[in-house]
Amino acid sequence: MPDLSPATKSAALPLLELELLRTLIAIAETGSFSAAAERVFRTPSAISMQVKKVEELLGVAVFHRDSRNVTLTRDGAFLVEHGRRMLALNRDALSRFVAPDMAGEVRIGAPDDVAERFMPDMLCRFSETHPAVRVQVVVEGTARLMDMKLAGRLDLAIITCAAGFKGTENAEMLYREQLVWAVRRGGVAAEQNPVPLSVWEEGCTWRNAGIEGLEAMGRDWIITFESAHISGQRAAILADLAVAPIPISSLGGEVIEAGPEHRLPALPAYELGLVMDDDATPAVEAAADHLRAAFARERPIVRAA
Repeated sequence: MPDLSPATKSAALPLLELELLRTLIAIAETGSFSAAAERVFRTPSAISMQVKKVEELLGVAVFHRDSRNVTLTRDGAFLVEHGRRMLALNRDALSRFVAPDMAGEVRIGAPDDVAERFMPDMLCRFSETHPAVRVQVVVEGTARLMDMKLAGRLDLAIITCAAGFKGTENAEMLYREQLVWAVRRGGVAAEQNPVPLSVWEEGCTWRNAGIEGLEAMGRDWIITFESAHISGQRAAILADLAVAPIPISSLGGEVIEAGPEHRLPALPAYELGLVMDDDATPAVEAAADHLRAAFARERPIVRAA
């Protein structure tokens, strides 16, 4: 009888080489095999062979090809997203041993939930590998962060994607997580009519998703609490003054996910993105890699549609 132990099954899985992932990312970003070949210093035929190797290894098509364009398939987009994380983790590990003699300043902007959850790990690791680089962090909402980035007051901004603010359409997706309705354990706010909401500014994807869902199911709503900070949202929920759409990772203690009995609509996942300039300094590039690695170490929870 064959050995089906976890160790054996794990060993049987193929390994994707980082060079292959680097090539796929180059094709996705340049839109052609020839341009990707120049970027990774290979011939176009070698690039084609690498893509063929990946597709044969995984048994799926990675790119749609025609005479004029090369675009990612759905499987290809998934692979490129995780390839960026794998490469960022690799650079993060190597930087501990071969970090360049780098100095300067990096100005980073992030929403408060991101600053609380992801920034401590990133800042700790970055300070160990790049002690001569000074980091300044600004905690604001996406609209304010984009204003600061466009004004040249930030080098990196972590923002909520698809929020409709200028510049967010060019963000590099870092993380996707499920939104859920949060209520106080044993609370009655969700039973009220209109249902009281705790949200933030117009354009906030959490706010939009919640309100659009309620209106689609015909439930009346009223905004009773506004806060740009997750701590403020939790305070309103704990006081049983409101319910709120928040990331599933922000649940905890007496703040729980609403059940079917609360008659609240299903919510989508939301995405966090990274905005930076193409001509960023080496110090900024290094900080961006550490941010990518910090997000890559997390395991997001996203429910099937």
